[in-house]
Amino acid sequence: MIPKLKISDNLELSQLSLGFWRLLKWNFSGKELLGFIKELTEIGVTSFDHADIYGDYMCESVFGNILGENSHLRSQIQLVTKCGIKLVSKNRPANSFHCYDTTKDYIIAEAEKSLKNLKTDYLDLLLIHRPDYLMNAEEVAEAFTSLKNSGKVNNFGVSNFTRSQFELLQSFLPFKLATDQIEINLFNFKHLENGDSEFLQMNKIIPMVWSPLAGGRIFTDKSEKGERIRYVLGELREETGAEYDVIALSWLLKLPLNPVIVLGSGKIKRIRNAAKAFNLELTNEQWYRLWTASKGHEAP
Repeated sequence: MIPKLKISDNLELSQLSLGFWRLLKWNFSGKELLGFIKELTEIGVTSFDHADIYGDYMCESVFGNILGENSHLRSQIQLVTKCGIKLVSKNRPANSFHCYDTTKDYIIAEAEKSLKNLKTDYLDLLLIHRPDYLMNAEEVAEAFTSLKNSGKVNNFGVSNFTRSQFELLQSFLPFKLATDQIEINLFNFKHLENGDSEFLQMNKIIPMVWSPLAGGRIFTDKSEKGERIRYVLGELREETGAEYDVIALSWLLKLPLNPVIVLGSGKIKRIRNAAKAFNLELTNEQWYRLWTASKGHEAP
């Protein structure tokens, strides 16, 4: 069973969560999507990550149609969604240019659209999708507070924020931000090297990690870096008997951040396999062999 992590006083997320940005590409029928969701919950994947923009603003509605017809599922799952990015889309004719918007009115309006699309009375977690150069932190805090007080959103966080951006928004809020959704994988150590990791640990904030397999690059990247990583993954496969993706996820799980990992696969077989990472504990040496393969040099 997948562990649950307490990320706030009133929210636990499954440590293996599923992102639905590719939902439309999976070409599920309604019956197939319902079966997929049920299988996920049976193995303990109960936290589902959305964003207003996913699938050209359509993924939330497709998922919500299933929830609307199977309302009993709502109490079994946690709904996470994001807002703040505006895309030019036929589904949002008022959007004329790709930009960010974190004004109070826009955040509240997008949250209410997500509630309607997902056919739910509340969101477990709402995130600002990207740092906005024009973000007025006090105004974002007012939007969050209004949504919380109305019972429409229970928890709030951010995505892709740096420590200073996180601290700025937090300084205006009367409650604690629950998480920062960031990218960490064998190709991207940014948040492990810029002080964000230490900040999150210090403040007992559990991050959500997106693109944990680098968008599949651990299997396909043909650069020297990619070849080095796969060579060591191959060595570790011989040593552990685990597949590349299981080893790469175990590498993330060894981080003291103890992250929630957000997968993006629509294949239940791959998700079941990924769950094996919770039964594989790499040694420090094995972890640093992958670090070294990615960096191209040994630790200082």
